[in-house]
Amino acid sequence: MPPLFVPEINDMTEFSTASRRSPLRICLLGYRSHPYGGGQGIYIKYLSRALLKAGHQVDVISGQPYPEVDEGVRLIKMPGLNLFEYPGHHAFALRPRHLLRWEDFFEWWSMLTGGFSESYCFGKRVTRYLADKREQYDIIHDNQSLCYGLLDLQKMGFHVLATLHHPITFDLKIALEAAPRWHQRLLIRRWHSFLGMQKKVVKKLRHIVTVSECSKRDIVKDFKVPAEHIDLIYNGIDTDTFRPTPGVQRLPMRIMCTASADQPLKGLKYLIEALYILQKNYPDLDLLVVGKPKPGGYTERLIAKLHLQDKITFVSGISTEQLVQHYSEATVVVCPSLYEGFGLPAGEAMACEAPVISSDGGALPEVVGDAGLVVPAADRKALAAAIDELLKTPDRREKLGKLGRQRILDAFCWDLAAKQFTAYYQRMLDEKQAG
Repeated sequence: MPPLFVPEINDMTEFSTASRRSPLRICLLGYRSHPYGGGQGIYIKYLSRALLKAGHQVDVISGQPYPEVDEGVRLIKMPGLNLFEYPGHHAFALRPRHLLRWEDFFEWWSMLTGGFSESYCFGKRVTRYLADKREQYDIIHDNQSLCYGLLDLQKMGFHVLATLHHPITFDLKIALEAAPRWHQRLLIRRWHSFLGMQKKVVKKLRHIVTVSECSKRDIVKDFKVPAEHIDLIYNGIDTDTFRPTPGVQRLPMRIMCTASADQPLKGLKYLIEALYILQKNYPDLDLLVVGKPKPGGYTERLIAKLHLQDKITFVSGISTEQLVQHYSEATVVVCPSLYEGFGLPAGEAMACEAPVISSDGGALPEVVGDAGLVVPAADRKALAAAIDELLKTPDRREKLGKLGRQRILDAFCWDLAAKQFTAYYQRMLDEKQAG
């Protein structure tokens, strides 16, 4: 099968043709989609908004935690056991009614034995729900669940595609390298056992989209999928929300980072160690982390070891408006991840005109380009040197902030993504009709 054509940013002919053939009836799938729980929820929120704005009918089917969607987007809740938010120990979450459905029992049993089966079970529920709704949707668009249910829907005649943000093989590799004991590595492998399902599904799905050239290369390498089978449509940034805030002054010694504090993949360790290096010359320097460390976990122990408790503040569960406020107050925003399939925090900070320093992990250099400083991943000294450079050069900070905002406006907006997906969806339908 020849690869689908995805329009270049300046190729508006295909966009115009596709828009004349709209609207389409689109169903977005997300096994967990809360926008404060990670990039997947942000993707659902903003892609559904952009597709609705483009004139399409958009439904979102999601498991818990549920997404935030705009008025006009229909949210269809597909509840599971939601064991992560169970008030007691999840071993006691099973109820007699859960024995009536295989996926309910399996979700409980899998977590009890250290596995993660939410996406698999979500696929079972979605397949049952959509079985008699073939005529209701033109497109089924999955967001990273990559579950067996997608193959069932494809066999039923649905037009199915999936967005694969990045292969979780990288998360697994970095987590294994950070685990000091064999039994911890065993549990990590068990948790990531869903990768076997994802690899099989990606090879059999007819349509796969990813969000960066880096992710595309890594999917080809780790999932053994031909490059011509994967198409690229970049994520967008909500530039109406993430924007410069008039009247807000940047705090002269404030560094900011958005990171899941105890995930080795996010590289917070190296930023904390860079702060330790810098504090000798910048005693007033402080770090704000949007994230929540595990009580008594590695991050808290490292901070205590380096005696940085009064230099680092963690905030979590904040609103988007508060996040924009923090970006607007930061003198420098640092993205130290060892790997990112795209790098939403970098793009959001740039949209707010915050000067950005990022690692070269994954797709971050694609997003940052020449509008920020890029240093080698896992290099505390390089991070410290880059922060020192920007702290000393306010004119350069201001210039990078302006360049960053413009780069996001030019290349990473959701309206552009919606136009590209419209063309992609229509191409899928045309190919099916031609076949």
